[in-house]
Amino acid sequence: MDTQNPSVLPRAQSRLAADEYPNQRPHADGGVIHDNTRHTTRFTVIGNHLAQHPELSGLAIGLGVHIQSLPSGARVDIKTLTARFPEGATRIAAALRELEAHGYLRRERTRVPGGRIVTRTISCNQPGGHRNADREPARPPHPTRTKKQAPRKKALPAVPQPAYPAPTLLQAATDLLADLRRRDPRLLLSACDAAHLAPGVAAWLERDVSPMAVRQALTADLPPEPLRRPAALLAHRLTVQLPPSPPFRAPAAPPTVRHPLQNCEGCDRAFRSPTPGRCYDCRTPAATAA
Repeated sequence: MDTQNPSVLPRAQSRLAADEYPNQRPHADGGVIHDNTRHTTRFTVIGNHLAQHPELSGLAIGLGVHIQSLPSGARVDIKTLTARFPEGATRIAAALRELEAHGYLRRERTRVPGGRIVTRTISCNQPGGHRNADREPARPPHPTRTKKQAPRKKALPAVPQPAYPAPTLLQAATDLLADLRRRDPRLLLSACDAAHLAPGVAAWLERDVSPMAVRQALTADLPPEPLRRPAALLAHRLTVQLPPSPPFRAPAAPPTVRHPLQNCEGCDRAFRSPTPGRCYDCRTPAATAA
């Protein structure tokens, strides 16, 4: 009697296993076919909840995958990511806010040796996973309890854009926003909020508004109660209080040069010239011939 291969599945069981993975069956009407090779080194496990997220943009998903693949301690600030990818700082900042709103990024302020306070970015490969795992041993599951979803953080209102967003102009706008907390501690902004608001401040500076006037417009008559979202208030003021563009001024004509008076060596008349000599009449051929 022949010995059967125990690793070979029966035909019915093989059909059942194939039904559990319908994406691996070729479709007659087209669709993607995966040509996969098993990774043994230099790979990162990414959950489909991120790779196939129904609400995140493609840029946010790509940044989330990139950040999860980086080693601990790698820089993931807006300036570093802008130098790495072709998208601009505004789009990258918006994508980071998406990841933060859905729990894939977390920002914590930490005091380091020396007294400085720095902002650390924490990447979560499965939002809420550690918090839920810690709570499960502490209390038994309740059959009727439903999980409440955290409210999504609304995107900040759009701000004016400068006609010529030079790097020096945007840096001056960012420095101005970072200095607002000295006037009012409630105006402490995150790096993402400052990157979103900087073009709006640059549009004001581009219209010949002094930095002092911009600070006054953003900090004057603030409500006395705590500010729930100071970045949204600043975005509103940058938009509704945007001053008009300055009128075009033609360049001033150069001043007329008046030469000193000289006595003509030929007829002793006075004429204006930078150097002594003869007047115009004495320099003409007819006067010379006479």
